[in-house]
Amino acid sequence: MFTLQERHKYILDQLEKTGFVRVSETSEVLGVTTATIRNDLRTLENRHLLYRNHGSASPIKQKVVDLPVQEKASIQASEKKRIAAAAAALIAEDDSILMTSGSTIEAMALALKPSGTLNVVTPSVRVGVFLSEKENVEVMMLGGHLIKKSLSVRDTYTLEGLKNVKCTKLFLSCDGFDKDSGVSTAFVEEARLTSAMMNSATKVVLLADSSKCGKVGFGKICDFSDIDVFITDRALPDSMRAFLENEGVEVILA
Repeated sequence: MFTLQERHKYILDQLEKTGFVRVSETSEVLGVTTATIRNDLRTLENRHLLYRNHGSASPIKQKVVDLPVQEKASIQASEKKRIAAAAAALIAEDDSILMTSGSTIEAMALALKPSGTLNVVTPSVRVGVFLSEKENVEVMMLGGHLIKKSLSVRDTYTLEGLKNVKCTKLFLSCDGFDKDSGVSTAFVEEARLTSAMMNSATKVVLLADSSKCGKVGFGKICDFSDIDVFITDRALPDSMRAFLENEGVEVILA
């Protein structure tokens, strides 16, 4: 029979090794009920050592790993499609919006069915290409140095292109979000560009699936208090949802 301390050590060790633990598997290995493991996870979450999800848990403050955008698109693909559809539904007739780069933003570009004429400003080559195939969409591409992994641009030229732009909404993605660290991405330059895009929009909408919860990137984009709407999937930990709503963020679970 494992003691409470031994169970907690096993759970934390598994999180460090694999990045997640499942309640059912852990209860079988440790020979206790699933209710006991859920209580253990609740205790460890209260100690800020992990995040609870539905039937599993993930570690806090995982470091972001930069991947090519094509590879990111296959991660949590069904969740991203639902998030994208919910985001597209927020666009008004004859709207003007900004869209960052990112696989979830690309999914949104594919899901768009604009009413009237939609003006879009973006640094993402792939978003621009996807939108160019849709009727009634006018695309303004920001210029600058092309980053091959993200297939988007970011440098001083990119920032210059934002000076005369004002849109109703910014739709942004991120590489990680965390209660203490806020919203972040892998690179400082990308965080700087996204922050500048926030200044060119009236409302800020964050699109991020729940797998990014607890992950922290090198470049901080903003605090949660700077976000108006957060669209994610239903596996978002309840504690994180409560935290976000307490920060004044409207949370939409797609």
